Amino acid sequence: MLSIFNFWDTFNIWAIFDIWGPINRVLFFLSLTVSLAGLAGNTLLLWHLGLHIKKGPFNTYLLHLAAADFLFLSCQVAFSLAKIVSGHEFKLHFPVTFLWFAVGLWLLSAFSVDCCLSYMLPSYCSPNCRPRHTSFVLCLMVWAVTMSVVLLPANACGLLFNGMNLLVCLKYHWVSVIWFALLAGSVFGVCKFLLVSENCCSLQPPPKFCKLAQFFGVLLLFCRLPLVVYWCLRPIIKFLLPFFFPLATLLACVDSSAKPFLYYLRGRQHKKEPVLAALSRALGEESQSSSGGISLPMLRV
Repeated sequence: MLSIFNFWDTFNIWAIFDIWGPINRVLFFLSLTVSLAGLAGNTLLLWHLGLHIKKGPFNTYLLHLAAADFLFLSCQVAFSLAKIVSGHEFKLHFPVTFLWFAVGLWLLSAFSVDCCLSYMLPSYCSPNCRPRHTSFVLCLMVWAVTMSVVLLPANACGLLFNGMNLLVCLKYHWVSVIWFALLAGSVFGVCKFLLVSENCCSLQPPPKFCKLAQFFGVLLLFCRLPLVVYWCLRPIIKFLLPFFFPLATLLACVDSSAKPFLYYLRGRQHKKEPVLAALSRALGEESQSSSGGISLPMLRV
């Protein structure tokens, strides 16, 4: 039975005239180049963060986030090279790469919400009060839950090995759409809350990991959101905008590749400082007891 996705491909007028072919090829090779650079950065980040920095509640999230970005970029490079060699795109490219992309989105949401809670309730969410392995357990749950949230709808919609079951596809797909909307909304909400509270309702700057949560919200808006939108509306977008998926893939690769550079910029104090020293300063845990949480700007009146 011809699936809906094959139907769109058959009657895609843009594909018939190949209007966007050259643009798609440029985006493809740009994504491959960015992914290779990002692999080098995330490999260094995994090595240093995993072996040379003491684990705490927040850099545990960043370690798992680096692992998710590494897997996403690795699969992106592998499928891209396979496409160059074979001349055609493999069916598993999108669901496999999106799986690790979704893990990163879940981890970003957990990290942002945890940072927000620690900023609002510093005495209750400090490392001394919370259970020791809370962040590690949450990260493991994210890895496990994401498998079902992504692979079940992908399998029902014919993106894996089985054929498409329309009713089951719609059921699983909309559940995953709601989940991703909640995740993206939580990151945006935390980013906006921290930004407003820092500028209007606090007499002291937020901890450094809250600053990272703000940057992650900006990256999510411009770089991660397009691929989430493509997952949610894939048949329509594939028919109307055939260049959207290569562009969304490039932006997702930029997001996954930019984090090591972002950490370096956050930790660098002078231009010639070693990379590992800057990463240690940016990713090392700091005591949360010094952060006083939210306070009204009484002294400004």
